[in-house]
Amino acid sequence: MIKVLTILWNSFKMALQELRVNKLRTFLSLFGITIGIFCIIGVLATIDSLQTKIKSDLSSFGNNTIYIDKWSYGGGGEGDYPWWKYVKRPSMKVSEMETIQKKSYLASNIAFFVSSTQSFTYEENILKGISMYGITNDFNKIQAFNIAYGRYFKDSDFERGVPFGVIGYEVAAELFGKPEKALGKIVSYKGRRLAVIGIIEKQGSSMLGGFDYDKSCIVTYNYFASIFNPDNSSPYIMVQAKPGITSRALQDELNGVMRQLRKLSPTQEDNFTCNDVAQFKDQIESVFGSINSGGWAIAGLSLIVGAFGVANIMFVTVRERTSQIGLKKAIGARSSTILYEFLLESAFLCIIGGLVGLFLVWILALGLSTVLPFAITIAPSIIVLALSICIILGVIAGIIPASIASKMNPVDAIRTK
Repeated sequence: MIKVLTILWNSFKMALQELRVNKLRTFLSLFGITIGIFCIIGVLATIDSLQTKIKSDLSSFGNNTIYIDKWSYGGGGEGDYPWWKYVKRPSMKVSEMETIQKKSYLASNIAFFVSSTQSFTYEENILKGISMYGITNDFNKIQAFNIAYGRYFKDSDFERGVPFGVIGYEVAAELFGKPEKALGKIVSYKGRRLAVIGIIEKQGSSMLGGFDYDKSCIVTYNYFASIFNPDNSSPYIMVQAKPGITSRALQDELNGVMRQLRKLSPTQEDNFTCNDVAQFKDQIESVFGSINSGGWAIAGLSLIVGAFGVANIMFVTVRERTSQIGLKKAIGARSSTILYEFLLESAFLCIIGGLVGLFLVWILALGLSTVLPFAITIAPSIIVLALSICIILGVIAGIIPASIASKMNPVDAIRTK
């Protein structure tokens, strides 16, 4: 054990000495390693952070949830999307939701959703662009949000359609200064009054659109329908599967229920779409896989260049230390010890170059996190991967020079000047 530690320490000192004595040569040789690690870790950290953010945004749509809408959420580009076909379809009805509740065996929670954009007023404060969501009882069982202050709707609130609202954190902060001050206050819109009974916990921005709870006001469907026309308010039905039921199975069942409900013959095309949010996860993972492959390809070229640079350093180092190698072998050093020392020195040089690359990625992540809608973090697994690449690359780059050093004849090596 002591011998191993001695070899490690000697190799580390040699690597540092190489950096000290030949700064420019070593820097230029390690630059390829630094750029390669920077590319790999930069791409992996960004993609990993972006995936985490998008998966979090997707989960806000509800796990294992189907959205029944007249619009399809998939489709091609702008020129390929047949909006003219979807716009002619009939809107979703709350009565259809009630029928699905009775006929579906695979659904656990079902909610109806409508929305409208309004401007809220409180005393002298006016806030525009607030999303008003009209929802039914099961909405909060499907959606992931918490109430920071006050309360959510009771069953009696849904039945009576009372003028109560649960508002977003930013709405409360901008209208009332402090969110908790909004409780019990009356806000106005379109000449109507709405009592605030709850404030939603701050959610943050979403990259996928969808529900912007921070700038929203949730009301009961019965209250919403008493003021606005639901057919003109982007209505859709949210259906969440029971535990153990796949979204695909639920989607198939809902297609059958909706076709029966709308009395469509076998030859007639669907006039609705059962959108499965889970399919977007597969599409996103496929895109990220392609980006990762591109990042690895770019980084791979830099790492190859860096490996040649490190190999060049090690060849020069072996030549410069030929007499020292001969002296070590003459006093009893084994060939394996010489081999390990040079391999470890090569690995340490690559690790130093990799650490510089990691530092540059960390600086870049700090800067980008302030301008991007998500924070870039470097996971421990990515750091371990980077160091592993450096060690493997160092061993590969140093194997030939180290082998040459270990096979030297001590007498000939000592005579070398």
